[in-house]
Amino acid sequence: MGNKDNHVNKVVLAFSGGLDTSYCALYLKEQGYDVVTVTVDTGGFSKVEIDKIAAQSKLLGAKNHYLINGKSQLYNQFISYIIKGNILRGGVYPLCAGTERLVIVQKLVETAKKVGAEYIAHGSTGAGNDQIRFDVALQVLAPDLKILTPVRDSGIKREEEFELLKKYHLLGSFTSSAYSINQSLLGVTVSGEETKGSWDTFPEEVIFSVTPLNKTPQSLVEFVLSFKKGLPVAIDNKKMSGIVIMDYLGKIGSQHGIGTGIHLGNTILGIKGRVAFAAPAAIILIKAHKELEKLVQTKWQSFWKETLSDFYGNLLHEALYFDPVMRDLEAMIDSSQQNVTGDVKVQLFKGNIIINGCQSPYSLMDPKIATYGEENIMWDSRDIAGFSKIYAIPGMLATNVKRKKKI
Repeated sequence: MGNKDNHVNKVVLAFSGGLDTSYCALYLKEQGYDVVTVTVDTGGFSKVEIDKIAAQSKLLGAKNHYLINGKSQLYNQFISYIIKGNILRGGVYPLCAGTERLVIVQKLVETAKKVGAEYIAHGSTGAGNDQIRFDVALQVLAPDLKILTPVRDSGIKREEEFELLKKYHLLGSFTSSAYSINQSLLGVTVSGEETKGSWDTFPEEVIFSVTPLNKTPQSLVEFVLSFKKGLPVAIDNKKMSGIVIMDYLGKIGSQHGIGTGIHLGNTILGIKGRVAFAAPAAIILIKAHKELEKLVQTKWQSFWKETLSDFYGNLLHEALYFDPVMRDLEAMIDSSQQNVTGDVKVQLFKGNIIINGCQSPYSLMDPKIATYGEENIMWDSRDIAGFSKIYAIPGMLATNVKRKKKI
């Protein structure tokens, strides 16, 4: 049933060309909206895929289609802090999907203002984190725009979407799939039947971007990663942008079976969630970066930086990026990276990342001053004896109290 208002409402739709967003485009058009589709390229799209998405938008009757490059914004605004913060959700997952959504929202708002749209729509279901990320960010950035969520509001199932689009001959180039796959510069995230429980293993072919371990090369690959103030700047002394480095590490890491896993954790809605992922570049960079930090940061720098970075990662994952506390945390993270400059020797082999060494002009490990397990020019045996006596006092006092209580 069409929109009865004589005024034609314009809606900007986040559009991937997949099943859910194609259904949204069809539904909104039937409701009388002028649909403007927006695809934000945050990495992972080939030229062929981009052309197919544009063709699908036209097939569905969209008034206009926009392709927007969001890779630089994703890297500068989010990936840089994931690297500097060593952020891995649940100790394994580098927030591949969640951060990308925030870039998409910002581009949707920019486009809506550009074309004079009154509505923004997204294809999230009512089950996952993405609906919260889209809704919260949109309400913060564009409270004057109305949010439309056709899939969530209708409760339609993927099989029903497929049959409806098939009925109208609007399937384009995609087919019904049991898996939802999201790909960006950070990596690939996959959900499906296996994510509904905690036991089943994902089929090997689902993580299509990484070579299975039994098919990886029999010889290792070695290279030197260079960092400047916490971010990668070169490989084997060849200077590259962060995005180029991630592309390179993504390819070489995939060849060696690096960076796949399954993340089980808490969703924003308070229930448990599970996804499979492949993020070779992010995993390599975080492991190398963390090793360099060990060399140049003091004990308490490392402790508080890791503690606050973990908190930052939680808020980022849970759609609270625009809370002002995040800018405070970013200031602390940036401050902690002033001396994280140097080189890290990395080997990749059969799914393993081996760090063979690191060096930095800001190293706190100076063999001229102190060698672990040997003599040290900064103290002698009398100093150690005195230090040990003082260091033992808290434990001695606590033990004496326990002894007195027993008497």
